Amino acid sequence: MKISDLLKKETMILDLASTTKEAVIDELIAKLGEAGRLNDAEAYKKAILAREAQSTTGLGDGIAIPHAKTAAVKTPAIAFGRSKAGIDYDALDGQPSHLFFMIAASEGANNEHLATLAKLSTYLMDDDFRKGLLNAASLDDILALIDEKQAMEDKEAEPEEQTESASEDSGKFILAVTGCPTGIAHTFMAADAIKKEATDRGYKVKVETNGSGGVKNRLTAAEIDEADGIIVAADTKVEMDRFSGKRVVIAPVADGVRKPAELIDRSLSGKEPVYQGNGGKGENEQSEEKKSGGAAIYKHLMNGVSNMLPFVIGGGILIALSFVFETAFGADNPIRELLMAIGGDNAFALFIPVLAAFIAMSIADRPGFAPGLIGGFMAVNGDSGFLGGLLAGFLAGYLALFVRKLLSGIPQSFEGLKTILFTPVLNILFTGTIMYYLIAPLAWVNTGMQNWLGDLGTGNMVILGTVLGIMMAIDMGGPINKAAYTFGIAMIDAGNLGPQAAVMAAGMVPPLGIAIATTFWKHKFTKQQRESGRTNYVLGASFITEGAIPFAAADPIRVISASVVGAAVAGGLTGLFHIQLPAPHGGIFTMFLVNESTWSYIGLYALAIAIGAIVTGIIYGIIKKPIENK
Repeated sequence: MKISDLLKKETMILDLASTTKEAVIDELIAKLGEAGRLNDAEAYKKAILAREAQSTTGLGDGIAIPHAKTAAVKTPAIAFGRSKAGIDYDALDGQPSHLFFMIAASEGANNEHLATLAKLSTYLMDDDFRKGLLNAASLDDILALIDEKQAMEDKEAEPEEQTESASEDSGKFILAVTGCPTGIAHTFMAADAIKKEATDRGYKVKVETNGSGGVKNRLTAAEIDEADGIIVAADTKVEMDRFSGKRVVIAPVADGVRKPAELIDRSLSGKEPVYQGNGGKGENEQSEEKKSGGAAIYKHLMNGVSNMLPFVIGGGILIALSFVFETAFGADNPIRELLMAIGGDNAFALFIPVLAAFIAMSIADRPGFAPGLIGGFMAVNGDSGFLGGLLAGFLAGYLALFVRKLLSGIPQSFEGLKTILFTPVLNILFTGTIMYYLIAPLAWVNTGMQNWLGDLGTGNMVILGTVLGIMMAIDMGGPINKAAYTFGIAMIDAGNLGPQAAVMAAGMVPPLGIAIATTFWKHKFTKQQRESGRTNYVLGASFITEGAIPFAAADPIRVISASVVGAAVAGGLTGLFHIQLPAPHGGIFTMFLVNESTWSYIGLYALAIAIGAIVTGIIYGIIKKPIENK
C-alpha cells in the first residue's frame, strides 16, 4: 500500500492558518472530519491530547507527528499541514515545527495500513526529504515527493528478519527494542535512528519493533546472548525477562529518536546495571529511585485501584441488590442469600487483597504479587480494612525491591534457587511479619475513622460532600478525581455509605451540565459540539465524568469552573439529604439502591444530581464565548 492511498488532497493543508499547538491540532482534526475520515472528532481529539500528555510528538528537526489509534477513526488516514513560519509545538529540540503529519489509525486497521502509516515516520528522518516537503510549491508536488521516496525505499528494503550490518569486522553487535504507546510513529523512527547510527559505525545491529501490528524482527535468545550492547528505548511494556543477567540501557523512545549515539555508547560502556529479571523494571521504565515520589506512588495506587474495580463494582452492586430483595421479601429469601454470598462473602471480600497485590506488583513486578496478596488478606482478617490493604501493598512492593538488592550478590550457581525459593520466602516472611504487628494499631485507626464518620452531623456531612464534589470535578478522571473515588470506596468498606453517594452524584454533574449547556445555548456551540454534547446525557447518566474532558480541553477555565460549582452543590446536597449509596458505580442505573431503596430518598438523590447539573449548565452556558462566524 502506498502512503498516498492514505494521504489525499482533501486531508492536506499547504499553508496552515494556525499559530499555536492547540490550533494546529484543531485545524488538522477539522480537515480529517471534513473528509469523512472520523466517526467522532471530539473523541479523536481526546485520544490525540492523551497521547500528547504522555510525551510531545514534536520530534524536532521541524516535524511533528500527532497520532492516535482509536475507534473514533472511521477510515485510516493521514492529514498534512505545513507552516513555513513555524509553530511552537513543544518540540524535543525546542525549535519551531514546520511539517505536521497527523496520523489517524482506526481500532480495526489491518497490518498493511499500520505498516504504511509507520513508513511515513521513518521517511521523515531524511533531511533532504524534509527540505523537499518544506519547499514544495503545491499539494501535487508533495504527493509526488512521497511516492518517489516510497518507491526508492521499497526498492532498497532488506528482508525483515535479516540483521542489518555494514561491516562484520568491528566485532560489535548491538540489539535494540523500540516501542511507543500508539506503536505507529516513534517506534519506527527510533528503530531507524538506532540502525543508522550503528551501521555508520560499522556495527552489526538488529532492532525489534513493538508496533501496532505486533512485535516485528523479534530478538532471539542466541542473539541476546551474543550481543555486546542492548538498548530498550520504549514507553510501553515489552518482554524484559529475556534480558535477565545482561546489561541493558533503558530509555524513553524519544531518546531513541534524538540520542541514538548516546544510547549506543552507554550500551557498550559496561557501566549500565545488570537487569535482574522478575524484579527489575518490568515495564522498561526508569527505576523507582529515579522517579518523583508523588508520581510513582500515584502510578502504583492507580494500578491497584484499576485492578480491584471489577471486584468492587460487581460485588458492591450484588450486595446492594441483596438489600432490595431483603426489603421486598424478607431476610430469609434465597435470592438475597445468593446475591450476598457472591457479592459480599466472596467478590467484595477479595478487593482489598487484590488492591494490595497489584500495588505491590506495580512496584516490584511479579515478586511483589504474592506478598502483597497475603498482606492484603491479613489486613482483611485483622479488621484493618482499606487502610491496611494500602499499607500492605506498598510495604510488600518496596520490601520485594529490598530483597532483590539483598540477593543481588548471590553466586550465579544459586540463580535458579533465588527465583523459586529465596525470593518468595523472604518477601512473604518480611511482609507478613511487619503486617502481623501492624494489624492491631491499623484496626484501631480504622475503627476510629468509622466512628468519626458515623458521628458526623448534617453540617459536617454537607461540608464533606461539597469537598468530595469539588475533587470529582476539578480534574475529571485525573489524580484528584481518583483520590475522591478511592475514598468513597474505602468508606463503603468501612460501612459508611454517605461519601460514595456524594462522589457519584458529583461525578455525573460535569457531563450532564455540558449536555444541558449545548442544548439550551446552541448558538454558542458548533454543530459538532452540539452533537457531542448530546452524548454527554448518556455518559453523565452512566457516571462517566470523562465525557466532559474534550470540552474542558478546549475551554478549561470556563468548563472546569462551571463543573466545580455544580458538582460541589450536588455533593453538598447529598450530605444535606443524608443519602446513603451502597453501589460504587452505575450512575442512574443504581440510583434506586439508595437508603435501602426508599423512594423518598431516591427522589432527593435525583434532585441533588439534577440541581448540580442545571447549575453547571447555566453557568457554562452564560460564560461560554459565542462561536466566531467565519
